[in-house]
Amino acid sequence: MTILITGANRGIGEALYAHYRDAGAAVFGTARAPQGELLPLDVTEPASAKALARRLNGLPIGLLVCNAGIYPDKGQTLDEGYRAALWAQGFATNVTGVFLTIQALLPNLRAAKGKIAIISSAMASDANAPGGSYIYRASKAAALNLGRNLARDLAADGISVGIYHPGWVQTAMGGPGAEITPEQSAAGLAARFAALSPATSGCFEGYDGAPCPF
Repeated sequence: MTILITGANRGIGEALYAHYRDAGAAVFGTARAPQGELLPLDVTEPASAKALARRLNGLPIGLLVCNAGIYPDKGQTLDEGYRAALWAQGFATNVTGVFLTIQALLPNLRAAKGKIAIISSAMASDANAPGGSYIYRASKAAALNLGRNLARDLAADGISVGIYHPGWVQTAMGGPGAEITPEQSAAGLAARFAALSPATSGCFEGYDGAPCPF
């Protein structure tokens, strides 16, 4: 099975890429400004997604992990922050970028009857709304909604879609005081991806398999 992971140059994406590579899997990773063996992909640019699809040249993709994401509003204040440009950046990457990537690679996914894993967050949950981080929360909630609807529309193609909370991870985004390492998150997520099936398509789960509230 061929695996493709977006945003594989750092954090959770880098750990997932290393996890599959070290296991001997056929894995590709992407980055906006790639180095080494990573492939170029700016998820906010339709032309970039199409160029990636052309480069893959019809290669069946068994697992697409939509991991690329940003947290543009960390530390913003309600009275003075959250300017419009930050909203545009957050949704362009965390929502539109997920859709454009999936859309461009649909032929590859259909060829393998593959799986799509969307990295969202427990912060997407309507049931867990303590306030703040409005852009990140709203964009990850939109990614969750996108995944749930794609699960319905792609069922006839044999493509399963799962939405996942990676945990609070010790990355540049999560900070050094987070609960788990990127390697722990990656190992848990990989197990969840392996368990994804048509019967569980549309699931919203944590890296540890615990169901996340919608």
